[in-house]
Amino acid sequence: MIAVVTFDLDNTLWDIDGVIRNAERVTREWFDRHVPTLNARLGPEDYQRLRAQIAAEDARIAHDVSRMRREVFRRAIESIGYESGEAERLATEAFEVFLSERHRITLFDGALDLLETLHVRYRLGALTNGNADIARLGLSRYFSFAFSAGSVGASKPHPAMFRAALEHAAVAPWQMAHVGDHPVDDIQGAASLGIHTIWVNPKGVAYPVAAPRTRSAERLADIPAILEDIETQEPAREGSG
Repeated sequence: MIAVVTFDLDNTLWDIDGVIRNAERVTREWFDRHVPTLNARLGPEDYQRLRAQIAAEDARIAHDVSRMRREVFRRAIESIGYESGEAERLATEAFEVFLSERHRITLFDGALDLLETLHVRYRLGALTNGNADIARLGLSRYFSFAFSAGSVGASKPHPAMFRAALEHAAVAPWQMAHVGDHPVDDIQGAASLGIHTIWVNPKGVAYPVAAPRTRSAERLADIPAILEDIETQEPAREGSG
């Protein structure tokens, strides 16, 4: 019955917090070498102000984390006296440094085995609010498609990304299951369209919001059995045979 399984990426298949901290550290070191006064003259509050200003000018950019970060870099560099063309060049180079480090992830235990198991039986999709690139990560052999908040113009839990997946895969909501760690962005967002959901909950905590969910998985290795259980328990739908 389930034909498509979609995955959130960051904090579902790997930990992202340490990755981002490292990427930001490496980028600051790059700025020290190539834009020597930037780190001394701008602090966290300045970057927050730039982000707010950019989002106020164009609300769509708030959903595109790559475009937002690159534009923040550009404006930060311009603000300390660099001309626009040079600021654009440096911002692009700095973003590539950041993005390279951002893709130095370590998959959670069992994640690769899970993808190996599932992609044989289901079509897999990646749905992310971030900017992880499954091809750059070497995971494209498992995933049939991928959508990001930047590509659809809205961040989960907005239904746009889930609808994009349903339309791309040409399936009904009950033929799709979404796997994610965030109870609102992933679980509430997908469940609002009638999509089956599996909440990745490695710490075994209580469900924190009043949103429907189908199942909870404390280990990624449990997900294949959970999908089979959903298919067993779900009543047959018209046209499903």
